[in-house]
Amino acid sequence: MGIHRLNHAVLYVSDLDRSVAFYRDVLGFRRVPMTPEGFRGAAFLQAPGSTNDHDLGLFEIGARAGRSTAGRATVGLYHLAWEVDTLDELAVTAHRLTKAGALVGSSDHGTTKSLYGQDPDGLEFEVVWLVPADRLDDAALAARTRIGRLDLAAEIRRYGGDTRGGVGISVPA
Repeated sequence: MGIHRLNHAVLYVSDLDRSVAFYRDVLGFRRVPMTPEGFRGAAFLQAPGSTNDHDLGLFEIGARAGRSTAGRATVGLYHLAWEVDTLDELAVTAHRLTKAGALVGSSDHGTTKSLYGQDPDGLEFEVVWLVPADRLDDAALAARTRIGRLDLAAEIRRYGGDTRGGVGISVPA
């Protein structure tokens, strides 16, 4: 198989307008006008800086829908992870998620620095910055086997807030 990246994800949501507003206002997604004519209850969104046709499809199933029990009572998807270019962008995202009451955690995985959020339906996602290949050291590689506390200010001091992440890993060098 020649799969080399995730193109888009589709989520079922209870309230389309509320979900579109969340992904737009908190994460900066923009609505892409590609919903089929006459079709209601769907929206397609593109992440900032993305070259994908769309990154997220949202399909409304109504207010009576229950929250996902995946990982607690059923199998299912745990989360999606979106990558940001810089630690400064990760810090802005942390602020926006906190302000929206949507930040549910953060972690340092050594080679990745992660925030975890939940959308209005409780669907979890990750926003991550990847240490560039030329900055990987033994300590960062060893830390992949444990989950540490993310000290974002310390990571910005270590790597620089405007250092482009993922270079040589998810982004060609």
